[in-house]
Amino acid sequence: MSVEKHYLLDTSVILDDPTNIMRLSDHGQNAIYITNIVLAELNNRKEDIRTEAGFRAREFFRLVDNDLGETIQRHQLPDFKQVRNPLYSDDKYYKMILQFPVSEGEDAEEATLPLYVIHRPHYRISDTYREPQGLNDAKIGEIVLDYGWILVTNDIAFKIAASIEGVPAQSLRHTQVKDPDNIEFEHQILYYDESELNQELDLLNFTQVTCKQLAKSDSGEDYETGIVKYGMVINGVIDFMDFDLRFGDHFDNTLVRPINLEQKFYYATLTHPQSNVTVVTGSTGSGKTLVALQAGLEMLKDGIVEGIVYARNTITSNDQQAELGFRKGDEHQKLGYFMYPLYSAVNYTIEQMKEHSFDPHVEFSGDTNSMKEENATVAFMEKYNIDVMDLAHLRGTTISKKFVIIDEAQNMTHASMKLVGTRMGEGTKLAVLGDFHQIDHPFLSKRRNALVALLQKAQKDHFVAGITLKHTIRSKTADWFDSNF
Repeated sequence: MSVEKHYLLDTSVILDDPTNIMRLSDHGQNAIYITNIVLAELNNRKEDIRTEAGFRAREFFRLVDNDLGETIQRHQLPDFKQVRNPLYSDDKYYKMILQFPVSEGEDAEEATLPLYVIHRPHYRISDTYREPQGLNDAKIGEIVLDYGWILVTNDIAFKIAASIEGVPAQSLRHTQVKDPDNIEFEHQILYYDESELNQELDLLNFTQVTCKQLAKSDSGEDYETGIVKYGMVINGVIDFMDFDLRFGDHFDNTLVRPINLEQKFYYATLTHPQSNVTVVTGSTGSGKTLVALQAGLEMLKDGIVEGIVYARNTITSNDQQAELGFRKGDEHQKLGYFMYPLYSAVNYTIEQMKEHSFDPHVEFSGDTNSMKEENATVAFMEKYNIDVMDLAHLRGTTISKKFVIIDEAQNMTHASMKLVGTRMGEGTKLAVLGDFHQIDHPFLSKRRNALVALLQKAQKDHFVAGITLKHTIRSKTADWFDSNF
């Protein structure tokens, strides 16, 4: 069997998404291998029912067709004559067959793919390795060095260590966004006559448009008249928006008004009748969660949705015990630790409502300055049908006619984002929030995460609306740290 490349996979690549195996295979042009170390790590992970990594480990084993697997000899490896010598003489080999679904329905089809397992009873590196951690990585490195294959790992530290030892290594880059900082969804139009604004535009839906009128001076030079119109592109034409009217005297005073232009575009996009999926990136304090909550409350009051769902994963900054099981309390209390952005937005909204409610003490009582879901916060969320969920609990559910807010999407993998998207039912609107400058996931980076991938798709697809919030409004201190750290 002749192949172009030989890839040995680290556990991190499979835990990111088992379908990475199929992508790397490239329709069988490349041979894919794992070691018994990786197989053992995946097997240990599959009992974990709380995390996405545990689900993906189980998903890997679900792809394996046990009836077609078999023990093979060295000469049955792809291009076995081309492997580097000397080979470790005690190595044994197993050929697994994975079956990947490529279509659904009655005519569902599956693609089969061989995955070769290298079993080494004793690793030479075990005799000399003295570091407290990293032995498994060192063992995988030993195999890839012996056979002369290419190591694929999303663990940057492992990749660097392998490269230092002369092991060819690469990360999985098929989902990497090259320059996320330059992702924009704004467009400016300079015009002389309003009739020019009626022309069909070759711009994606939900592109935010600022139209500035120009005029000619007596000397023939252009100058701005000061007339500015705002809108967003829908089906090639500008849907103009009078923000002064939209957020003026007729705006519901019990809701928090957006305070700058980008927040107004954000709010208008979330509530637009043709908007089903909105992805927004912005730094801490830019109003991502607060504005999303206000938009959800408006749609709830107008009967567009029947409730609000706030969900996020439980990856936290510098928290090695990110799983809910390590927190105190029952599952709902544990989840509360991770819902502070929502509770903060709820409490801010409560304060706004108290100023405009005829009898605020009846509906909004209690301490609204607490991070925990007590008193006023609980009453508010029950009244407005606001649920909080862990992303893992979305599996097996269908959410219909709700406004779903997914927060901290920069810490989500593509598999997690696909899980979220495929759970959305009829009448549901989805808002995906995050800041790709704040990555806490061990296998993700600024250029490779579900948030930037969705932002990139929003630049190419009419279905997804994209927003970038650039202004921090929380405080001067927050703004300084966002700009200088």
